[in-house]
Amino acid sequence: MTTSFGAAAIAKEPTVLQIIPGGFNGLKTASSTNSLLLAKRSPHLFPSSSSAASLIRAVSTPVKPDTSVEQKRSKVEIFKEQSNFIRYPLNEELLTDAPNINEAATQLIKFHGSYQQYNRDERGGRSYSFMLRTKNPCGKVSNKLYLVMDDLADQFGIGTLRLTTRQTFQLHGVLKKDLKTVMSSIINSMGSTLGACGDLNRNVLAPAAPLVKKDYLFAQKTAENIAALLTPQSGFYYDMWVDGEKFMTAEPPEVVKARNDNSHGTNFLDSPEPIYGTQFLPRKFKVAVTVPTDNSVDLFTNDIGVVVVSDADGEPQGFNIYVGGGMGRTHRQESTFPRLAEPLGYVPKEDILYAVKAIVVTQRENGRRDDRKYSRMKYLISSWGIEKFKAVAEQYYGKKFEPCHELPEWEFKSYLGWHEQGDGGLFCGLHVDNGRIKGKMKTTLREIIEKYNLNVRITPNQNIILCDIRQAWKRPITTALAQGGLLQPRYVDPLNATAMACPAFPLCPLAITEAERGIPDILKRVRAVFEKVGLKYSESVVIRITGCPNGCARPYMAELGFVGDGPNSYQIWLGGTPNQTVLANVFKDKVKIQDLEKVLEPLFYHWKRKRLSKESFGEFTNRMGKEKLVELVDKWAGIPLGPSRYNLKLFTDKETYEAMDSLARLQDKSAHQLAMEIIRNYVGSHQNGKTE
Repeated sequence: MTTSFGAAAIAKEPTVLQIIPGGFNGLKTASSTNSLLLAKRSPHLFPSSSSAASLIRAVSTPVKPDTSVEQKRSKVEIFKEQSNFIRYPLNEELLTDAPNINEAATQLIKFHGSYQQYNRDERGGRSYSFMLRTKNPCGKVSNKLYLVMDDLADQFGIGTLRLTTRQTFQLHGVLKKDLKTVMSSIINSMGSTLGACGDLNRNVLAPAAPLVKKDYLFAQKTAENIAALLTPQSGFYYDMWVDGEKFMTAEPPEVVKARNDNSHGTNFLDSPEPIYGTQFLPRKFKVAVTVPTDNSVDLFTNDIGVVVVSDADGEPQGFNIYVGGGMGRTHRQESTFPRLAEPLGYVPKEDILYAVKAIVVTQRENGRRDDRKYSRMKYLISSWGIEKFKAVAEQYYGKKFEPCHELPEWEFKSYLGWHEQGDGGLFCGLHVDNGRIKGKMKTTLREIIEKYNLNVRITPNQNIILCDIRQAWKRPITTALAQGGLLQPRYVDPLNATAMACPAFPLCPLAITEAERGIPDILKRVRAVFEKVGLKYSESVVIRITGCPNGCARPYMAELGFVGDGPNSYQIWLGGTPNQTVLANVFKDKVKIQDLEKVLEPLFYHWKRKRLSKESFGEFTNRMGKEKLVELVDKWAGIPLGPSRYNLKLFTDKETYEAMDSLARLQDKSAHQLAMEIIRNYVGSHQNGKTE
């Protein structure tokens, strides 16, 4: 059995389905992409052709498409095929004295959890290094693994740890000669980087909160089981980094049973990779699991979103499944786009692994392998339509998907601050700007985690949670955190609390402009505009910034998204919502960094004055519409002057105002901004000194 590159077209019959061999032509070639009509779907999704079809039962194994005609494949597909299950030529390249590896090995090392990079700030020759990304289902990190990662960052990295939007660590700056030492250290600490990158299932998200509640615990267990189910089995990872010695805990029997089950033709027979085969998946694959109302995982941005459904007594009974989400796109190619996952159906809890496997196999067999821009599952579903996708997946599942259960409204939960776990212990969520743990913060976290033997969890919003804290430890830990600059949520600027950025420059090879290094200044400028137009300090918008259109920080879900589209230039997206359930839309292209206020000031001014009760910025921009917003920005002539330019609530006399104004001008600020900063810093410093 070999991986097929075509799709099975299916015809509806009362008792049978017809399978028609044929290639998936919804997105046939690069030359035809401009003529794609992805939004238009034929009402006849499943054409019938008795002359070319084989009759089968509704839930039996699909007939494989004819593979006698050679299919066009991307270069990466050939690298995978010739690699002996992701070994060659990486194994040889790692032994050379060169600081880098060749093109094929660069693609293969992604499956091992690493990207080759170089410092783009340096001129002249390229200074190569490697970024390593861990695999931490649910964001769970043991005490031992955290301390090892902290050590590795100092010994072999750039002295920082980065928390990612998929609940993992990224370790930057590792030299090729140190890769095996670093990898083996992670593995020996019961960590892993296997599958953190590459064309396979990535880290499985779940709510990071260590709440002792039936639904949360069940969601986290399910996420761990899905991660285990879709972990590569051929041993290439351990062969490469620990000389074939496997460091694996015993898998739950339900995972082993689901992986080995081939009742419906899902597996490659006699293959070391029963689910992936030699070719693995067409592209990256992302899964998230959560509970009703909790959208801390950005559920709808994933290839598969899984939601626990419980009965009236709180006992988990099954899952709603959503499919087809994904963020990546390419500038100036409208046939690429971000997309939200849509409902597929409901399955009982004992079937979830079989359902997930069926969806993965549907993508494996039918996703495009010729042009990687269109290889994500979202493009397959956009071309086929959800009903056809469901029909094919049901054959691999062996059952019909039931209708999704109705769920309550979603909300974003950050889990910052102190909370009861439900077992007598506490957890403390800490905001980390852009997920970058460095300097005094890094030292402080290390000391606390080591002293109290704490396990931690990483959130999908690039923050960290300290777990299993005894009540008696709350006061000394709070004091230590404040001294290390890790403030409680009420002292964090609300704009910063929900903001995210990808690393971008200097190490990401795809970056077009700044993201992580640029976001602190952008947030300060947004705050200044807020104050200028009269918005309260407690008000906020969700801001996300990426240095390129691939969307690692999920900017297309933000209320205000900045997507790098040139040097010091951003494409601006508007219309996401605080609970991450609405996709943003392009508002303006090529906005230079120095011109941001020209766009933001009129938008925030009119939001302040024209919004409905409790209407978020994203909801406001959607209600107003792009045409009206463009008009407001284009006609903006500045904030209308009132009868007085002095804020009499803050300045009691003109002399005080003028003195403050002269000081503020030296810092390129308004008197009001400077006064508010002084007041907030004064209040914050005194409150930080108090014990909790």
